[in-house]
Amino acid sequence: MQTTQTPSDTGPRPLEPALAVPAFTGGVRVLFAPGDGDVATLAGPATSLALRPVRDGVRTALERLAEGPLPAAELYEGLRPAERVRFEQVLDRARHLVAHAVLARGGSRELLRLEPVARDAAYAPVLVPAGATVRLSRFAFCRSREGALVLESPLVTFRAVLTDPAARTLAAALGEPGTPARLGADAGLDEAGTADVLGHLVGAGFAELADEDGVFASDGEPVLRQWDFHDLLFHSRVRSGRYDDVFGAVYPHRGAIEPRPAVRPVPEGPSVPLHRPTREEIAAHDPSLTTAIETRRSIRGYGDQEMTARQLGEFLYRVARVRAHYTPEPGSDRDEVVSRPYPSGGQGYELELYVTVRRCDGLAPGIYYYDPVGHRLVLRNEEEADRESLFHVASRATGMEARPDVLVTVTARFQRMSWKYRAIAYATTLRHTGVLYQTMYLVATALGLAPCALGNGDADMSARVLGLDYLQESSVGDFLLGSRRPDDSVAGEPGEGWRMLNSPEWSLPENP
Repeated sequence: MQTTQTPSDTGPRPLEPALAVPAFTGGVRVLFAPGDGDVATLAGPATSLALRPVRDGVRTALERLAEGPLPAAELYEGLRPAERVRFEQVLDRARHLVAHAVLARGGSRELLRLEPVARDAAYAPVLVPAGATVRLSRFAFCRSREGALVLESPLVTFRAVLTDPAARTLAAALGEPGTPARLGADAGLDEAGTADVLGHLVGAGFAELADEDGVFASDGEPVLRQWDFHDLLFHSRVRSGRYDDVFGAVYPHRGAIEPRPAVRPVPEGPSVPLHRPTREEIAAHDPSLTTAIETRRSIRGYGDQEMTARQLGEFLYRVARVRAHYTPEPGSDRDEVVSRPYPSGGQGYELELYVTVRRCDGLAPGIYYYDPVGHRLVLRNEEEADRESLFHVASRATGMEARPDVLVTVTARFQRMSWKYRAIAYATTLRHTGVLYQTMYLVATALGLAPCALGNGDADMSARVLGLDYLQESSVGDFLLGSRRPDDSVAGEPGEGWRMLNSPEWSLPENP
């Protein structure tokens, strides 16, 4: 998706960017097996690679490279042609641990290092015309990583380590469009240094050249225009492929931080016991699973008769109660876990429910915490203004259409997941929220209630109202619930523009 541009001036041809030299990625160590000079191990933070045979000139080159990047002439000095070929084969085999270092011409000063974050990462530097307009891609961002400033992008399979102050200054200057001459002057780089840094940043995809209309690819290309920065970054970091850090259930904080308990401590406050349904009661009135699935709809209008505390109790019991609790033996490396009606990765069950009541027969208005072990509601907040603030935000998410009987706020105890998982903890929480939504929909449909999951909420405001620490526990979902109008039905034609396909009659009542 890289655009090119021809120079608009008639001046001398700009310098071609210099080729990068090899360097090891951050954290890689070269280890030689004691007593066996033929084996070398490249040990990285997330992966290692054993190499054999490593001897003579190949070993010498590895030892040199372990000290840092060098000009090619110094790196290969004294190596026979066959040893150089063998060394380059070693680097190719270890390419996921080998970076591309851009050195200032005529020396060993490292300006920039491009580290691969994907095993198939590849790029080529490009010539940046003197008259070009250059800018960072709108998907590129800087952050501090392991004591260095790095430039990253979900579009790029490399990480640019800005090792030199001039490269850091140039990266900052690229925040607004400019010509190579202006950008280089801002960074204090000569023409050759500017050509090298820009050529590699543009070639890799961190920076872009404007087209003849002055438009950059990340602003004008139709597919990229439909990606928000944070969405594409999130997508690239929670799936394997273009992320090289430690990933998955690796227990990064075991032994250093105590894990959060499987069952949240119940807050203090007056409590209200809830109805506990029996299997016989449920079997007597429940529709089939197919009927619940096929008649499930998001409903934002409610009946005149308010829903009841008995219905709310059955809903919560079937959706979110703790069915069982496992506590490992002291000294065991197993996790403390619970079981609930919906699935949860690793049985983490980090989600909690808070119930805000506007109207419910048998239950006073208020904001309650649902205790999934004791199956009761614990009053957290009686302020009418706070209740109305929560309901207003929820209603706004439906276009100011809904005024439900009850709002269920789904929160997550984030460290319950991040203590165990790296990179995927929050993504897994969002998956859990979706699974919980579907469980809520099906149970509410089976109970004849009006359900509606929301796509947005105010996590800051709800944390304040619920008395929570935003970073430890805050909202990740919201669900509206209310009584259903007697005349509300899925029967009949779906409306103009719809075409019935694939067994639509399954959504009709079983006993019309």
